Amino acid sequence: MRPLAATRDREFEFSEADFERIRKLIYEHAGIALPAAKHDMVYSRLTRRLRACGDTSFSQYLARLDRDRNEWEAFVNSLTTNLTSFFRESHHFDILAERLKKIGSGRTITIWCCAASTGEEPYSLAMTACDAFRTLSPPVRIVASDVNTTVLAHGQRGEYGADRVEKLRAEQIQQYFVRTSGVGQEGYRVRPELQRLITFRRINLLEQAWPVQGPLDAIFCRNVMIYFDKPTQYTILKRFVPLLRPDGAMFAGHSESFIHAADLFRPLGRTVYQRADA
Repeated sequence: MRPLAATRDREFEFSEADFERIRKLIYEHAGIALPAAKHDMVYSRLTRRLRACGDTSFSQYLARLDRDRNEWEAFVNSLTTNLTSFFRESHHFDILAERLKKIGSGRTITIWCCAASTGEEPYSLAMTACDAFRTLSPPVRIVASDVNTTVLAHGQRGEYGADRVEKLRAEQIQQYFVRTSGVGQEGYRVRPELQRLITFRRINLLEQAWPVQGPLDAIFCRNVMIYFDKPTQYTILKRFVPLLRPDGAMFAGHSESFIHAADLFRPLGRTVYQRADA
């Protein structure tokens, strides 16, 4: 099959057949539904893997995936998007804080962050919990997961450049971060008390078993479902239901809607949902 027109002058031949096979593989392995318009993105992200592996064409690299299961991790890492920031969609954290105060300190509160990326979201959850209970050791346990192992390792380290924390309030930085210094770069490390509240785990939402135990008080699954088609979304949401407490909350991204799963979840407010059977 002929190469894609947009890739004629590129370093590696990238045919329509290569692109369609990549779309099929990432969908089957991670549930990500790549639109047909994403061939330029796929090319730019995977060329680094071709160079690293010493392959001379996309067809050769795809053949490698057939025989080298260790390459699958790098393949998925290359094609997953990890846009994040501290307290992104800040109204969710205000809602969570009120819910935490209402539950109180009588038991351990468990939260699952399904798309932890480089850690900003789970650390925002941890800071919210500390603020709500006015202590660095609140009764909160956070499971932070992602399918991308590279970003998970970043999150586990808890180290960020000054540009990543610049939108935080000065008192938040002072309370929850320790300043670090490197060669020509100022940075910050999350305080160990915050890190102890979080367990980082690689979890593929398509896997048959999730290493997460309910009942959960909150599930943060924000800006994840947009990469899945409706049947995959429904399957994942159906598996969320028995994990979430009847009075628990699921937080979604601002561009996500679950009208097609109204039998599973009903809206509570701005992209916050509760079990439909609650």
